[in-house]
Amino acid sequence: MSVDLGTVRRVAHLARLAVSEEELPALQGELNAILAFVEQLSAIDVSSIEPMTSVVPLTLPLREDEVTDGHYPDKVLANAPEAESGFFTVPKVVE
Repeated sequence: MSVDLGTVRRVAHLARLAVSEEELPALQGELNAILAFVEQLSAIDVSSIEPMTSVVPLTLPLREDEVTDGHYPDKVLANAPEAESGFFTVPKVVE
């Protein structure tokens, strides 16, 4: 795939880049080089490679899932407009 100068102008406009007419041929060459590299990558057979999320095998440490109050309820309720008996107080919305 090859990019012409009109496409380079359009891409520069869409990217909100101020590109002068003198810079267009150099930018065209760079974009064509990028697209050629992407074409090389698409030619590689990766069907036998398993998808991965990291290049290093990684296992995350697990902990027990416990329900707690955060151990600092006074700090949590300090910014509440209204609180009562350690809970947020909210207006009644259902009659």
